[in-house]
Amino acid sequence: MESIEQPAILSLFPEGSSVVDGEIAISGVQASDLAAAYGTPAYIVDESALRQRIRHYRDGLSLRWPNSRVYFASKAFPSTAVYRVMSEEGLGIDVAGGGELVMALAGGADPRDILVHGNAKTDGDLKMVLDAGVGLIIVDNLHEVDQLSALVQGTQDVLVRIRPNVDTETHEAMSTGHGNSKFGMGPEEARLAIGRIQRSRNLRMRGLHVHIGSQVFDLDAFSESIRALSEFGEFEIYDLGGGLGERHTYDDPDVSVDDYLDAVVLAAKDFLPPASKIILEPGRSLVARAGVTMYRVVNVKRGGKTLVAVDGGMADNLEVSLYGQRFEATLSNRFRDEELVSVVGRHCESGDELIDGVHLDSPSAGDLLLMPVTGAYCFTMANNYNGSLRLPVVFVSDGVPRLVVRRETYEDLLARDVLVTPLQPSR
Repeated sequence: MESIEQPAILSLFPEGSSVVDGEIAISGVQASDLAAAYGTPAYIVDESALRQRIRHYRDGLSLRWPNSRVYFASKAFPSTAVYRVMSEEGLGIDVAGGGELVMALAGGADPRDILVHGNAKTDGDLKMVLDAGVGLIIVDNLHEVDQLSALVQGTQDVLVRIRPNVDTETHEAMSTGHGNSKFGMGPEEARLAIGRIQRSRNLRMRGLHVHIGSQVFDLDAFSESIRALSEFGEFEIYDLGGGLGERHTYDDPDVSVDDYLDAVVLAAKDFLPPASKIILEPGRSLVARAGVTMYRVVNVKRGGKTLVAVDGGMADNLEVSLYGQRFEATLSNRFRDEELVSVVGRHCESGDELIDGVHLDSPSAGDLLLMPVTGAYCFTMANNYNGSLRLPVVFVSDGVPRLVVRRETYEDLLARDVLVTPLQPSR
């Protein structure tokens, strides 16, 4: 039986979270104090835990394969403050669009430490990243070779993205390594791209890239994707992507970063040149557990299925609706598993359900509800459904909170509108 003083759900919260005076505290700050200072709903990020996970990845890979680099797959949490943390900790940055590039540079990233993804890069996209002086561009298709050949002045280092035909046990929308994926090239097309780049005067063929998906717990799938790269010859750089699954629920497998690094490096030793450079691109597994979303319970409907309605929902967490991702939750100050409920959002959509079936301790209006492991993709996919205001982001480190993204305002919602003077009725 779990200790009420240290409830089981703390195993999903950022490392170092605890119960202080009967209430969950994140990096030493109680939830009620955060709510009083910043309101609800809000994204809370334990910066100390985030930096600890970054160092675990960075140092663990370097220890196992010294000629290596970790790049943050920034689509997981594209915030200037997060980019700044990643850059301060020595990680490279992976971007997949102009907006991510702008924020990465604003966060202090060296453009030479940025690599660029995208299956449909326009000429405008490519001009933007070339003007910025990015270090690597991941070539996704043959047409992109033509685009770059026409646009590059001087030289540009590139990698070719391989589609390894490796299926993964994850949501269909998260799987990117199968034979029909929109990302990368099959063997025949990839060989054509490699040959054309090698003959190019302004493109430098540095190596290969592979990425099989997100929320992948099967370590053999990563090994198989690395084996697939060995069929294309030897290169200087092998970008092995990311995709390690993060435990969101009690039932999810607990595959550690060390387990993942051991498997990836073992496969690299088996299949890749020993002098080559390895790149990894973790996203979700870097940032997910560092984040917690804080809601206020608005009302509770009992009689049949008990529905706990909160002041957020699918506007701040699309993972549930889009991927069927399961989450857990708790009240901030009561932890007994007394009542099976469903947590629903406030939006005018029947599918706006955050958790279907979670045990809470007699929830009532006004309670604070905390949902852990929301540091990946929730901020990314936040939206204005029903005119909702996007949430603030609060970093907490060693007992000190600070606002890094303010809450959206109604004025922000109108800021892009072009107001046209109404036509005067004809006389």
